[in-house]
Amino acid sequence: MKDLAKLAMNGGPKVRTAPWPERGLIGAEEKRAVDALFDEAIRTGQAPGYNGAEEEAYCREFAASLGGGHADGVNSGSTAVYVALKALGVEPFSEVVVGALTDPGGMMPIPLLNCIPVVADAAPGCYNTGPAQVEELLSPLTSAVVIAHIGGEPADVEGIVKVAAKRGIPVIEDCAQSHGARLHGRPLGTFGALSAFSTMFGKHHCTGGQGGIVFTKDPARHAAVRRAADRGKAFDPAAGFNALVPGATNMEASLNFNLNEIGAAIGRVQLAKLPGIVARRQQLVADITGRLAGCPGVIVPKQVPGAEPSWWWWRLEADLERLTCDKETYCRALQAEGLQVNPFYRATPHTYTWFRERRVFGTSGMPWSSPSYRGDRERAFPCPNVMRTIERQFNLTVYESWGAREAEDVAAIFRKVGEAFAR
Repeated sequence: MKDLAKLAMNGGPKVRTAPWPERGLIGAEEKRAVDALFDEAIRTGQAPGYNGAEEEAYCREFAASLGGGHADGVNSGSTAVYVALKALGVEPFSEVVVGALTDPGGMMPIPLLNCIPVVADAAPGCYNTGPAQVEELLSPLTSAVVIAHIGGEPADVEGIVKVAAKRGIPVIEDCAQSHGARLHGRPLGTFGALSAFSTMFGKHHCTGGQGGIVFTKDPARHAAVRRAADRGKAFDPAAGFNALVPGATNMEASLNFNLNEIGAAIGRVQLAKLPGIVARRQQLVADITGRLAGCPGVIVPKQVPGAEPSWWWWRLEADLERLTCDKETYCRALQAEGLQVNPFYRATPHTYTWFRERRVFGTSGMPWSSPSYRGDRERAFPCPNVMRTIERQFNLTVYESWGAREAEDVAAIFRKVGEAFAR
């Protein structure tokens, strides 16, 4: 241990004093696309709607970016998961396996469809769950598996699909944080029966403030998605939506989850930028990784074989065996030097009050309390791998707008703090 007095947290000079560059995600191109819609609206007297030319083009171009298939725009990533599950026709009071570390929107749709979330631990040393963790939870009650690729890192979705397929169980990929990531050269979102993407303002590419996409290669599932996303209206890929008419017998119960023309117009421009955004993030992380060689205190975790992450943020690990401090102190020191670090990724919905106290539908305890549910109503999910990972790992902000100067400063901060706390 040395040079503790030189740390910024102890009054020493900061490594990074200049502001970090913002993303600059939105530009003049998006403004022109939206202005064109408003110009047309003023000319015609009709406000921009949904399921129009812009949304059709955006969904077609999104599907093409994944190698072909069918996409439907919805109004959020959470909605995308909900619509995907509803399109599968999951039976009420069946079980849906879901990873423990996920945005609340990746788990809440399950009980809102009266299904039971069964929570899979992460693979050791990871945020993502793995085939072994999923397989041990599969049972005759399982109707689906929802797998998130957290932080832009591919889960072993090939292995997960394989173990689920043995029982005929469909997999939904939650790609909210992993636009443009690949596994063995294949885009994430193309392994499962369906995939759900978030396009809210902070993601790799966006459709404005909120939005989402549901993708599938199966035309029949696409029709089910369209139905689930738009108040249960029947959808014929050849004829389009059937009209809403009194006494219609081809309707299902659902809500209006549609995207809109303005969001789709933004999304089209953003989608064209996505490959460059992902490539620059990958280059930045590779540059920093090279500069961290031999740096004490920080571990760059390994990826699953064949993974090409798109880095929504960068997951790193404090090497506590080589540090004289705990992770919280280490992260405070990094922050004091100017680094943008999230010390604890506590996205564990199964630990939240609504899950622990079974408060989804008032005080009824539904769906767990239903006599139609044949599983363990009080089942707990300790998830030791997740707890250990949270204790040791943290997230570092990385933006595609950063260059060599930022990579140099990031590495310099890690080196300064690591050497100060080195054993």
